[in-house]
Amino acid sequence: MSRDSVIEARSLNLTFATNDGPVHALSDVNLTINKGDFVSFIGPSGCGKTTFLRALAALEKPTSGTIQVNGLTPDEARQKRAYGYVFQHAGLYPWRTIAGNIKLPLEIMGYSKSQQLRRTDDVLRLVELEDFAKKYPWQLSGGMQQRVGLARALATDADILLMDEAFSALDPLIRTDMQNILLDLQQELHKTIVFITHDLEEALRIGDQIAILRDGEVIHEGTPQQIVLKPKDDYIADFTKDINRGRVIQLKTIMK
Repeated sequence: MSRDSVIEARSLNLTFATNDGPVHALSDVNLTINKGDFVSFIGPSGCGKTTFLRALAALEKPTSGTIQVNGLTPDEARQKRAYGYVFQHAGLYPWRTIAGNIKLPLEIMGYSKSQQLRRTDDVLRLVELEDFAKKYPWQLSGGMQQRVGLARALATDADILLMDEAFSALDPLIRTDMQNILLDLQQELHKTIVFITHDLEEALRIGDQIAILRDGEVIHEGTPQQIVLKPKDDYIADFTKDINRGRVIQLKTIMK
């Protein structure tokens, strides 16, 4: 891996056997994600974006090729908790308090009681839920539960954050709030983020880099402006045709 790279995939292939024959979920994926990058993966349903994330997290085994996370195999990275993972649904344990849910990975990793308390307090503050530590998941709204899921992923202070359709189940207003919270956190924490979404506007709004997948292949990479203003081919042009180009240019340029 190069000095600045955090995630590298080389000639990555992943094939599933089905009754109708093999399905190539990932096909010759070559990708480098550098430290501090916020990469949005976008593409139609079944294009391979979630499969790629699951391969990173050692939840799927590649058929061939290599993938490294911080210089480790996905299995090694998982054992060392080199990343935090945020799912589409928060997946909180209803019998645990909010603080108890956040502490779970810290308990598993053997953190001391004082370290668990300190880290839990820190991440509750980051997601603005410090007053809800003793509540239970059923007492929180869907958006607040997802903030707890984000806090739990941040609790171990891993440098990498993997997010699989993390906001897609939320209504539009809460979804925008969560996007804002994530952008604010990134300004403060400078994580390396891999964000899976089926919403192109969301991908363009929050990602510094965009990776578009189709049929298991990464067919275009670039900044939001490059994707919208200089599409690689007619498919990309058609994919982005309904995006407000002026808004993408204005937001990203002003932010920089």
